[in-house]
Amino acid sequence: MKLVFPNLLYKEKVIQFINEFYEYHSDINGSGGLENYLEKSTYEEWLKKVLADIDIANVSKPRVPALTYFYVREEDDKIIGMINIRLALNDFLKKEGGHIGYCVRPTERQKHYATDMLKDALKVCDTLGMQEVILTCDKTNIPSANVIKNCKGVLEAEFYSETFKDVIQKYIIER
Repeated sequence: MKLVFPNLLYKEKVIQFINEFYEYHSDINGSGGLENYLEKSTYEEWLKKVLADIDIANVSKPRVPALTYFYVREEDDKIIGMINIRLALNDFLKKEGGHIGYCVRPTERQKHYATDMLKDALKVCDTLGMQEVILTCDKTNIPSANVIKNCKGVLEAEFYSETFKDVIQKYIIER
């Protein structure tokens, strides 16, 4: 498995990836807004946005700089997941979003990919010198909570989110 920065070579594969979420009526997280671009624009426009997200000096508020990666299985070059690492947090993200969002395609779940992908993303955070990584998930998303705990996440808070209309759990991973 490897993290791959989005590029044109993965266009068809990532469209298949997103379509699988629609087919299974599954939430999409950690895609850097890819699904919105595919509905309203193009993959190529989303690639421009992904590049703009790493231009730390010029990211317009309330957006924050971020890195987005595909999580690719090397033996068949299949996109298994996506992960978005926010390099800074605004007030909303400090409370309800955190540094990292991720998803694994529905047909590849329960195979430990999410835990491995998060561990690889945390190595990126280490390279960037991040001392503390915040992650959140819905209280009802027990698999995601277990992934975070498997990566040494400690539950810091639990609260009702007006934005998401759900109980959110906020975890901290000390590096």
